[in-house]
Amino acid sequence: MLMKVLSFLHLPSFLLLLSFIVGLGGCNQKTENHKELYDVVIYGATSAGVAAAVQVHRMGKTVVVVAQGKHIGGLTTGGLGQTDIGNKFVIGGISKEFYARIAKKYENPEAWKWQRKEVYKSTGQRKETDESAMWTFEPKVAMEVIGDMIRENEISVVYDERLDFSKGVQMEGSEIKYIVSETGKKYYGRVFIDATYEGDLMALSGVSYTVGRESGSQYGEDLNGVRIEQAIYHQFPDGVDPYVVAGDAASGLLPGVNPGINPEGTGDNKVQAYCFRMCLTNVPGNRVPFEKPEGYNEIEYEMLFRSIDAGFKKQFFIMSAMPNGKTDSNNYGPLSSDYIGRNYQYPDGDYKKRAEIIREHEIYQKGLMWTLANHPRIPDDIRNEFSQWGLPKDEFIDNGHWTPQLYIREARRMISNFVMTQLHCTQDSIVTQSVGMGAYTMDSHNVQRHVNINGHLKNEGDVEVGGFGPYPISYKAIVPKRDQCTNLLVPVCLSASHIGFGSIRMEPVFMVLGQSAATAACMAIDENDVVQDVDYEVLKARLIADKQILFIE
Repeated sequence: MLMKVLSFLHLPSFLLLLSFIVGLGGCNQKTENHKELYDVVIYGATSAGVAAAVQVHRMGKTVVVVAQGKHIGGLTTGGLGQTDIGNKFVIGGISKEFYARIAKKYENPEAWKWQRKEVYKSTGQRKETDESAMWTFEPKVAMEVIGDMIRENEISVVYDERLDFSKGVQMEGSEIKYIVSETGKKYYGRVFIDATYEGDLMALSGVSYTVGRESGSQYGEDLNGVRIEQAIYHQFPDGVDPYVVAGDAASGLLPGVNPGINPEGTGDNKVQAYCFRMCLTNVPGNRVPFEKPEGYNEIEYEMLFRSIDAGFKKQFFIMSAMPNGKTDSNNYGPLSSDYIGRNYQYPDGDYKKRAEIIREHEIYQKGLMWTLANHPRIPDDIRNEFSQWGLPKDEFIDNGHWTPQLYIREARRMISNFVMTQLHCTQDSIVTQSVGMGAYTMDSHNVQRHVNINGHLKNEGDVEVGGFGPYPISYKAIVPKRDQCTNLLVPVCLSASHIGFGSIRMEPVFMVLGQSAATAACMAIDENDVVQDVDYEVLKARLIADKQILFIE
């Protein structure tokens, strides 16, 4: 259409129009080396990255999403179909739009192949006060919605482009000029957003960060650091022996068990456990039975056998019902899907080490499912129950029906001039410059297994403390220190303590913060400002106009 218009113009008019088009904000330009220059480069195709890209497009700027692999949408499309948030009324903007689109998908009768909608709504779905959105969904439906949003907003996504860890970020002073992938491709941008779960772009840009737990005294938090007294939930019964040969300390400790533990409230560099959020089904026509994985090691499940022998009879997973006879299955109990103590090297690990950790988690978790369904040391009633379950044939078809997304509950966390802590969650310390709200309990999964003073096996690190209302998340927590980087925003690995992050780290909140980060990025470009100097009052007005929820009256 543009060429038809230009064909009617004389050359001077053509040149004038062309110069006008090139000068428009939001149009890709070329650098002095003829490299494509984007207004915003987003590293990480998580749900936060996609929400950020949609917002950049809607604000008339150019954007590219650089995906570390082939999977997009992160955990939102990776099996976490039972959305954790707490008060859903604090979710607005593009995040709320996503869940509204989910509801729309399920209005189609063809979406209900394996279960009648009426049956699911009466027995499986969480009762919602807001019927305009749906917060529990199948991974493939979430992927459809993410795909729709990418297509409708004409977002450019490049796949399998991981940062080169040796030369991945080119800086000029405190400004990122471009990033470099392992394939050697360079991505030039005015502003960058790190939307990964790992915080790789942030780290390679020289931004300060931390891994693990702060001591309770560092920020005045009574839930941070080692918390032996807090270890109530997901705990082994008393009397479970920690040694390879029960009663024989000389035989060595079972895999992943520490001989002792640091004092209450002390900090460490240990990371709360990861797992895969499994999508399972008990619908025979759509079920793939569990198989013993290659690399299966029976000793990994000795703690499971002993906890059952010691009297543990509760559920082994939280199996939240999703449409079409499927579940979002998450960790529950002393030994479940969390591979406790096996992820400490992940946050700062190279790609080889991370791949090893991911594979070890997959083998462990597939082995756990096979064990519960088949192993002779598992009681008949438990085996009979789990043998009815398997992987859905219609999910993750290109990955053996197994989710490709490990649940990275926590990795690096930025340290900026402002740190979100327990006190901000409880609002004992008030946040200003809100760019979104958190509303979940302060939640950490177990961090380690250890031998207690009685010589028995115990878990440590689980914290589940709520009882507080929604709270604002500060803009200052998603921007680095000024002297470190001036054109980067970090909406996922934001500046927060271990305990503060444990409440914030919910997928809908990441989408909210992704949109807010993108809005700030576009404003910084328009005003030729560093991200630290974005006028908050102007930012606030735009966020509210775009239906973000920044506070509750």
